[in-house]
Amino acid sequence: MDAMTVAKLHRTVGVRVGGVQIGGGAPVAVQSMTMTETADAAATARQCVDLAEAGSELVRVTVNTAGAAAAVPEIKRRMLDAGCTAPLIGDFHYNGHLLLTRHPSCAAALDKYRINPGNVGTGTRRDEQFATICKVAVEHNRPVRIGVNGGSLNQELVVAKMQENSVRNQGRSSEEILNECMLISAVESTQLALDAGLRKDQIIISCKVSRPRDLIAVYRELALHTDQPLHLGLTEAGMGIRGLVWSASAIGVLLHEGIGDTIRVSLTPRPGGDRREEVYAACEVLQALGLRSFAPSVTACPGCGRTTSTTFQELAERTQEYIRQRMPDWKKQYDGVETLTLAVMGCVVNGPGESKAANIGISLPGTGEAPQCPVYVDGEHVTTLRGTYDELADGFRSLVDHYVASHYPVRSSRSS
Repeated sequence: MDAMTVAKLHRTVGVRVGGVQIGGGAPVAVQSMTMTETADAAATARQCVDLAEAGSELVRVTVNTAGAAAAVPEIKRRMLDAGCTAPLIGDFHYNGHLLLTRHPSCAAALDKYRINPGNVGTGTRRDEQFATICKVAVEHNRPVRIGVNGGSLNQELVVAKMQENSVRNQGRSSEEILNECMLISAVESTQLALDAGLRKDQIIISCKVSRPRDLIAVYRELALHTDQPLHLGLTEAGMGIRGLVWSASAIGVLLHEGIGDTIRVSLTPRPGGDRREEVYAACEVLQALGLRSFAPSVTACPGCGRTTSTTFQELAERTQEYIRQRMPDWKKQYDGVETLTLAVMGCVVNGPGESKAANIGISLPGTGEAPQCPVYVDGEHVTTLRGTYDELADGFRSLVDHYVASHYPVRSSRSS
């Protein structure tokens, strides 16, 4: 099966999650997950709002205890009071059948349920408890994501397939067997959900693993076996550069082949780190592939011996932070502002050219160059900034503000 074959396998089924369409030709959506204790409704709602404002179109919370289930309606109320309409998803493991039936207000407040078929129970109880969650979803007309994870597969299935490999001397690797088990679990669980009364337009599927090449292999095969919408992401991408590169390499390949309807970049944050980083990363993946535009993009040169000053780095960083701060308001006020392009360059080699190619670009002086910074707007030289770093930053920010206000139409109340 080549990439062109897979690219034609468009997800024809669409699933509505709150106000967001997944699959069925809709743009690929970004989602994220909170890391607060869900029972702390105030903290969890704040993080939900922060993630949504950063670009997360769906937000997921762990629902693992009675306290967490009881807090869900208040979390939803707080989100709506803050003007946040991002769908709220409940993540259930082990006891989801109990929490959803014992806390109907939780079931009603959530916009979608995530079920992991590998840990809803064992034997016949597994199917019964899985069906219970599906029936709650039917009762409340809610979609579900059947989320198969490599680290929590149905062990009965895995053992049976391992034994078959040994007895028949098939010579398959453990990775190949686990990938097959994930596919089997996803397909069989989807049929169980349908048998329990769910419609096809209520089911999203994922098969998440930790290694990019396995993720690519599993989803290429999964795309051949279902037309349900697919959620992409590594289960545990890791920290920092490693997490970013591994996620982008796997998700990027699949999206380029036409596979995937919603994504999450599951980054491990630094202690006390910003959970929004995973949202920014997911948005950048989609923007890099030309699939979506979420926020103005900032082009900046990598630096070399010509750029021994750190001014261009500091200005690029401050510009990026300023855009992230302003975007929640800009999105409400202006149509199309997310397509704005900026360039912050460090010397004369590529500075003027890249600056002219952006909507707004500034070419800072490299080592030995005259201390002046030409600024270009839509390819035309409009001014030259001089002065201290703070004066340069303030001047460039004012130009950005003026461009946004003068080039993008004010969003009507109906479109907002």
